[in-house]
Amino acid sequence: MGSVGDAVAVASGAHMVKMADPTVARSTPRRVTCAGGSISGLDGTLGMADSSSSSPATNKLWGGRFAAGPAAIMERINASIGFDKTLYRQDIAGSKAHCTMLVKQGIIPAADGAAILEGLDRVLQEIEAGQFEFRVDREDIHMNVEARLAELIGPSAGRLHTARSRNDQVATDFRLWLRDAIDQLDLDLKALQAALIARAEEHSGTILPGMTHLQAAQPVTLGHHLLAYVEMLGRDRGRFTDARKRLNENPLGSAALAGTPYPIDRDLTSQLLGFDRPTANSLDAVSDRDFALEFLAGASILGMHLSRLAEEIVLWCSDRFRFIRLSDAFSTGSSIMPQKRNPDAAELVRAKVGRTLGNFTALMMVMKGLPLAYSKDMQDDKEPVFEAVETLSLSLAAMTGMIGDMQVQGAAMQQATLGGFLTATDLADYLVMQLGVPFREAHHITGRAVALAEARGVRLDELDLSDFQTLHAGIRQDVHSVLTVEGSAGARQSFGGTAPDRVAAAVAQAKARFL
Repeated sequence: MGSVGDAVAVASGAHMVKMADPTVARSTPRRVTCAGGSISGLDGTLGMADSSSSSPATNKLWGGRFAAGPAAIMERINASIGFDKTLYRQDIAGSKAHCTMLVKQGIIPAADGAAILEGLDRVLQEIEAGQFEFRVDREDIHMNVEARLAELIGPSAGRLHTARSRNDQVATDFRLWLRDAIDQLDLDLKALQAALIARAEEHSGTILPGMTHLQAAQPVTLGHHLLAYVEMLGRDRGRFTDARKRLNENPLGSAALAGTPYPIDRDLTSQLLGFDRPTANSLDAVSDRDFALEFLAGASILGMHLSRLAEEIVLWCSDRFRFIRLSDAFSTGSSIMPQKRNPDAAELVRAKVGRTLGNFTALMMVMKGLPLAYSKDMQDDKEPVFEAVETLSLSLAAMTGMIGDMQVQGAAMQQATLGGFLTATDLADYLVMQLGVPFREAHHITGRAVALAEARGVRLDELDLSDFQTLHAGIRQDVHSVLTVEGSAGARQSFGGTAPDRVAAAVAQAKARFL
């Protein structure tokens, strides 16, 4: 028999269970193999019920209210087993916790409870062995599990659904699944941060042009640049951590919408399932999907951050930059142009944010007009979240691989700093700090110096002292020392600045904060 402790064994990383095959709905066979077992009862057409059968049988899941079963098209649109089978671990864990509580409260006999727990363990084993038949006529993961339980242990299975509804059951399953997914994504984010921090430490003194408006602006170190993404990912982790705290409340026991007359112990099921507390309002508990929307909002921001980093990788790999090179592991060629080497992994990561943001928008549109409490619209809540998690997991893995794989072309970066008058601001700062010139006047003088250098086709540091003194008589020979890109980067000693020693310190701080 499964123990009480087993009831809480919601496997970490359960989001890695394969998504439902998107081709299932169009499949022609009556029986379709899929992750964790098979789906039976799918008809390849969108037609009416099988004309060879007589009047449809009574639907055993809905009970005596319905004299006939659903038409084929109703069965197709109503069933969610093609995707919510992903929740099988969480569904079984929730049922075990619920059963344990029902026995402890004297609501069902201990013998029936023992049979249910043992039967649920057998169902789990069948699913994980690929021996479970997921049936469309049983609609969803809850009824597929319960029906199989009844086949295994008989009438005792009918006691499991006492004091709960599929409304609170699915809300519980979904929260458990997303909690696991967030925990795994946090590890994935941490791994990407670790890769970025390692490369930042390696290149704390490698200088490249810092950009604004995609125009060369000031010299920065590559380490400083990479640490900017570490900060973004840190905020992403924070958003997911906050979302996890808010979702970690237990809807189980809210029943359909109004609670239950049975003397249940929601604190016990919360403890068994690792929730912080039971939800406070049964109406809200069964109809709330804020936790999914909050996750998708955070996922969209993360996707945007990954897209920005991916765009930089694409640019830096191009012939116009040549700042980095990716190995064959993360590059592809052209079917017609043999010279091409394309950073396709980065390009694909760059594109993914559109799908993730679309998932957020889709679920927001599902929820925006729903009155309390549960409506069937909410069956469409899970696929956007499942897809977003899958997309982010893949994107994070690809990005972590690319950061570790990229070969930094330091000479090309250094060469790029020679154009664009990157040290112009340093001349203005020299005039302010050394000669006491007001910044606005210093800005004007520097502009004239840039114009002079541009007219002569030279860099600022290639102007003679006499040239500078025509612009301001107080300028001395030491002006040239501040006009090198090394001197410029090294001077940015303010907290959070790009100076190499500041970057080294920031690397140590980032390790302590994030790793």
